[in-house]
Amino acid sequence: MKPSQFLSSALSKCVFYSQRMLSQKLLPLQRLLACVLVTLLLMLHTANEIEAPLLQRIEHIFYDFRLRLTLPNTIDPRIVIVTVNEDSLAGEGRWPWSRDKIAFLVDMLFDNYNISMLGFDVMFSEADQTSGSALLKKFAESNLRNDKDYLEMFKKMRPKLSELDFDEVFAKSLDGRPVVLSYFTSPRLEKKPEVGLLPKAIASGVNQPFASQLFQPQSYTANLPVLQAAARAGGFVDNPKIDDDGVYRKLTLLANYQGQLYESLALAMFRTLLNHPPIHFLTDDNFSESPLKGIRIQGFTIPVDHDGAILAPFRGKYGSFEYIAAEDILNGVPDKDQLKGKIVIFGVTATGVWDSRTTPVQSNYPGVEMHANVLSALLDQNIKARPNWMKYAELGELLLIFLLTATLFSRLSAMYSALVFGAMSIVIFGINFYCWKILGLDTVLAIPLLLSAALFAIQMFFGFFLESLRKLKLSAMFGQYVPPELVAQMSQSDEQFSLQGESRELTVFFSDVRDFTRISESMEPQALCDLMNAILTPITKEIHDTHGTIDKYMGDAVMAFWGAPIHDTEHAHYAVRSALAVVAKLQVMQAEFVSKGWPAIDLGIGINSGTMNVGNMGSEFRMAYTVMGDAVNLGSRLEGLTKEYGVKIIVSESTRRAATEFTYRELDRVRVKGKQKPITLYEPLAEGSEKRGYIGLLNQSLHHYRQQQWAEAEAVFTQLAKIQPEDKLYGMYLTRIKHYQIEPPPQDWDGVYTHTSK
Repeated sequence: MKPSQFLSSALSKCVFYSQRMLSQKLLPLQRLLACVLVTLLLMLHTANEIEAPLLQRIEHIFYDFRLRLTLPNTIDPRIVIVTVNEDSLAGEGRWPWSRDKIAFLVDMLFDNYNISMLGFDVMFSEADQTSGSALLKKFAESNLRNDKDYLEMFKKMRPKLSELDFDEVFAKSLDGRPVVLSYFTSPRLEKKPEVGLLPKAIASGVNQPFASQLFQPQSYTANLPVLQAAARAGGFVDNPKIDDDGVYRKLTLLANYQGQLYESLALAMFRTLLNHPPIHFLTDDNFSESPLKGIRIQGFTIPVDHDGAILAPFRGKYGSFEYIAAEDILNGVPDKDQLKGKIVIFGVTATGVWDSRTTPVQSNYPGVEMHANVLSALLDQNIKARPNWMKYAELGELLLIFLLTATLFSRLSAMYSALVFGAMSIVIFGINFYCWKILGLDTVLAIPLLLSAALFAIQMFFGFFLESLRKLKLSAMFGQYVPPELVAQMSQSDEQFSLQGESRELTVFFSDVRDFTRISESMEPQALCDLMNAILTPITKEIHDTHGTIDKYMGDAVMAFWGAPIHDTEHAHYAVRSALAVVAKLQVMQAEFVSKGWPAIDLGIGINSGTMNVGNMGSEFRMAYTVMGDAVNLGSRLEGLTKEYGVKIIVSESTRRAATEFTYRELDRVRVKGKQKPITLYEPLAEGSEKRGYIGLLNQSLHHYRQQQWAEAEAVFTQLAKIQPEDKLYGMYLTRIKHYQIEPPPQDWDGVYTHTSK
């Protein structure tokens, strides 16, 4: 599957889940579109379908940070760099040195110091013009070309000129020794496209499916044939994989020149150490183009990308390997054990002539140490891999981040979203560093972090700006019916609110001040207004505190309901709790009323739960968010019955079933006016109420009463009336019993009392 095909599949899934989330009302359309666009941009960049230099630069910054953070910062004792530094130039003369001096250095390294292998990070593409043979030949061809005596002498000396040829001397020092030379390649066709002799190719690329994807130089500059023929191997030292910012983060190990495959200097030295075993190329058959994914050499596996390059390994900054001045080698200064059995790389680090490169660990990094790092990593099998399938894993990671953030951030507050964003960033960091440090895998870090940050920013933008518009809209719709706290809760909810009519399971609440007509006639208008404010304020507060909605004020009466506009399965519980709190509050306020010369206030509350119609109802001149239905009418009837039963609160049996956590006493089974179906009336009892202790006796007396056992019922009710003479309920039943003793009800009487008035 190609990246474009995978991306298309991933995006289709992204759209599918986005539509699903939208249908579930988890995200507003605008927020979803913004999240999808940002995710799409980053996924296209990750799939290399579009170029975003800024994103690539940010990714490079994160890559360099991670690399520096995990550097081992150790010195590899196996590899020594013999360098032509400033001291060497001062002691031996300017660079380049004569080949006989280089030959003497090679002899010293192998014969005196017994090194295991030598690699040259310098090139010898031109003949040494300082050798004796070169000078004699030059004189014969120029200044003394007409001197017969000189030409005769030159002719006699020609067979022995090889002894004066420094290139020949250098070649003899290389012959039979594990020495690897270096050469340069060029992606351009130079004026002299082929200079010197290339080393033997490691393989033919004609039949290799991946060969066309490798670096294909157009020309080269190599060493003198006599030198390359004497050396054990050779490798190129240039690197075409430099990034756009000029930093070397990858190093090429393989090149394809005219259908033949060649190796880099570090790889050639590695194979020389192993006595030049054959190379086996590993391809990824999961892809149609079968790209290269690795090189296997005598049990060693080197992970490479499809270009035949590796992620540049670094042990640390400049100085991760021991440096010895070439002058000291020529003079035999170092101790022999210091170099015995070591791998030596010869290079130039003197200012002005050294090969300096910009790397993630240091801006001026010696090129010779780059080769040493690669060779060290090859020996340790410590090269980070970026498999061909990693791109698809990264696309999957971005898709997962989109789904998680789009789902979670839209449902959480700003504070919790920030916590989730922080936790997600830590997880992304942790997984990335685990893959890098433990698994040896390179995966992008900046892109997933940028995506999560962008999605978080989008959520915050919509949360603080567009959601404020939603809050204003809800406030305009419901602000006059529900408290501001509930409007704020509605604005944070995923639920969609509307003033349109709908049928819901709700609980309705009616309260009314008893004898209000008499009270109003006995008070001045201003005092009456103050009294009503003092009564309605605590009632309203308790309703608001329990998330209730004020339907309307009807003079001294209040109508409210629970369960709308926000769905609340605890609507019955909150209604009963609010009623008990209102009664308790007014009892406390009685002393305040008396101190102001106001009359004592008695209140009746009726509560019923059931299916009701709720919505904005009224006329074209005035609308109100209200509830309607038989269940609402029953609530009003229950409030009217409180005076007859001598209680403050009456709830229906449906409310009692929905709010079982309260203690109730049964009052009666009745048929209210306009209803044929009987209902049971209950009174909720506050904590500490004396009535709680006599619920058992009351239930016993009601049982006798409904069984028409008048004497037994009368005895128990009489006992209760003596204990609680202020309770009107017992006297009401004693009056009924006396009536039934004179005019008994039918034999099939069900114990239900029918009320004929509202």
